Amino acid sequence: MAIGAALFIMVAGCQNEKAPTSEPRTVGVVTIQSGKLVNDIKLSGEIQAKKDIGLAFRIAGKVTERPVNVGDHVAAGQIVARLDPAIEQNALTAAKAALEAARGEVSTTRNTFERQEQLMAQGFTTRPRFDQALRAQETAQAQLENAEAQVALAQDRLGFTELRADVAGVVTARSIEAGEVVQVGQVVIQLARDDARDAVFNVPARILETQAGDAIIRVVLANAPEVAALGKVREVAPQADPVTRTFSVRVGLENPPEGMRLGSTVVGTLELSSAAIVSIPASALVQRGASPAVWIVDPTESTVSLRDVDVQRFDPGKVIISQGLQPGEMIVSAGVQALHPGQRVRPLRGTTA
Repeated sequence: MAIGAALFIMVAGCQNEKAPTSEPRTVGVVTIQSGKLVNDIKLSGEIQAKKDIGLAFRIAGKVTERPVNVGDHVAAGQIVARLDPAIEQNALTAAKAALEAARGEVSTTRNTFERQEQLMAQGFTTRPRFDQALRAQETAQAQLENAEAQVALAQDRLGFTELRADVAGVVTARSIEAGEVVQVGQVVIQLARDDARDAVFNVPARILETQAGDAIIRVVLANAPEVAALGKVREVAPQADPVTRTFSVRVGLENPPEGMRLGSTVVGTLELSSAAIVSIPASALVQRGASPAVWIVDPTESTVSLRDVDVQRFDPGKVIISQGLQPGEMIVSAGVQALHPGQRVRPLRGTTA
């Protein structure tokens, strides 16, 4: 009986003791933050002038001089070609002679009219003679004005024998030599203006579909990446090239450096950002059946639960998640293999994901 009583007391004591609780497992965690997936697109192109100007004579004639060559830099107002001025000089001389004759005629008719006017006041002439003198004076005055206009026109035509550049730029093409005869409006000098430059790229249609018209494009020289400028798409060709099936895209450069000369080969970089995505460490991803999953940490209870996620792509050291996680949630990034649902954990915070 004594032995039975002792056993009873021991059993009762064991029942009154609490079961030992398991210690929380220490794990590494990260907090989810949303971001954007950035892809760099690089294309090769060349530097071209924003505006090309074709210079042409306003009159026909024989070329006597062409003082500029392809590649020369010309200033605004500089002479780039001349025509033989003999015909225009002769026309100016004749116009000036006609002007002097018209001035003499005006003087004669004015004197006649003034005399008739005095006689008319005294009653010593007739009205027809007075009217005839008046009409003669008006006709002479009109001929004088016409002669003055002819002189101005002849002076302009003489000035047109010199072809001048309207703006500063670089000669990119020429189509005349001394001794040739040119026609009115025939382009003889091609000039690339200095005021602005474009970077021109041949772009595939798939890139145009990204709607990157307002994106900032960084342009650098192919052989000197330190020479760089920024720009935006200024013009897109409406039709693809029949051979390459690409579209010509002109990027207007903002304050391009001197090193970006016309014809220089450049590389343009375009950053394309996707919609908001979530990136997590590769160590946080586990497999539950056929689906990838991550351990979610409940910050209130310090327990974990498994949640399925959709993987968009795998990158070195990280995984891009398209669905399943929200910014601000905490996931386990280290120690995921020894966990089970509902297990208590002690988080060691790491970096944000």
